[in-house]
Amino acid sequence: MDQKKTTYEMLGVSSQKEEVHAAVKNLNQGIFPGAFCKIIADIADNPAYCSLVHADGAGTKSSLAYMMFSETADLSYFEGIVQDSIVMNVDDVLCVGAGTSFLLSNTIGRNKKLISGAVIKTIIEAYDKFIQRLQEFGLPITSCGGETADVGDLVRTLIVDSTLVTRMKRSEVIHPKSIQPGDVIVGLSSFGKANYEDEYNSGIGSNGLTLARHGLLHHDYYKKYQECYSPELDENWTFFGKYSLHDKVPQTNLTVGQAILSPTRTYTPILLELFKIDRSQIHAIFHNTGGGQTKCLKFGESLHYYKNNMFADPPFFKLIQESSQTGWKEMYQVFNMGHRMEIICSEDFAKDFVIRTARKYGVESKIIGVVERSSEKHKNYLTIENLHGKFEYSSK
Repeated sequence: MDQKKTTYEMLGVSSQKEEVHAAVKNLNQGIFPGAFCKIIADIADNPAYCSLVHADGAGTKSSLAYMMFSETADLSYFEGIVQDSIVMNVDDVLCVGAGTSFLLSNTIGRNKKLISGAVIKTIIEAYDKFIQRLQEFGLPITSCGGETADVGDLVRTLIVDSTLVTRMKRSEVIHPKSIQPGDVIVGLSSFGKANYEDEYNSGIGSNGLTLARHGLLHHDYYKKYQECYSPELDENWTFFGKYSLHDKVPQTNLTVGQAILSPTRTYTPILLELFKIDRSQIHAIFHNTGGGQTKCLKFGESLHYYKNNMFADPPFFKLIQESSQTGWKEMYQVFNMGHRMEIICSEDFAKDFVIRTARKYGVESKIIGVVERSSEKHKNYLTIENLHGKFEYSSK
């Protein structure tokens, strides 16, 4: 093992996407630089409004859906990755306060020799089904169809991506520049069973799936599913874990395969209700996707995020760490580790509205930390302190 590289890097992935950020650093940052999502001038040329175009997807989670389908012949495993693809867009855009007139399109890339028409039908129908669920939450979202491409020369199994377009009033944009030292950080749990979910959620979301898959699943899958990993990947880092897809995750009713495929939880109903209460009291919202618990470092200026009251490790994340032997500092950089949405606000607003609203929907919520002034101007710091130790991170 190369001791200079993290487990994620050995798997050919970067939790911080440094090369991507370097590639775009000189590009136009939109009309609200530093916002959670890039915001552009209104597509309808109304100076009081602005627009957002956002693209994301289920990532490598789709290859696990393929594996579980191959093991069980159950097409429903492909429905969850549609929710993943949609939520990774919707919940990101909600972080800037958007909440009206959403248009969604999908792009599916498949290896036709492995992904049948029945699978594609399941995926397309799942888009309409989950969009209807979001509409029931009060989100005005409309499907605009999409594109299904047979790209077997490029895609080993399946890619499920989505693109979201919306517009909103400029005056309603939630921007991290509003963060003040003394604000608290409220975490909304990613695991458990929300009132609007059908079953227990492991909390995995749609980030860190390459590490979760290879670090959990045992090497028997190396020859069985050669189409589910890059041929350039070192065999020692390919399915190097301890478990079968069908082993049970302790303290849950899920198998390992089901836990990895837990659909990404949306916080739509909670955030929409908070916007109606008083969005001006919300200083920032962070969706802890790429970068996990270190996502906050990219936002605000000269801030120290101090997290010392996080949720106890959910069972599934403990299993990943134990099986993969990934260090805890890296675990926090890759995974959400129990809460995937953070709301930065005053302590009073947190206690009176945020925590109560989240729990109303069956989502555990609590103050997990505070925001302080950074010791170095123009640089952000993060400290995570818990029973595993004290971990320090900083912005570049």
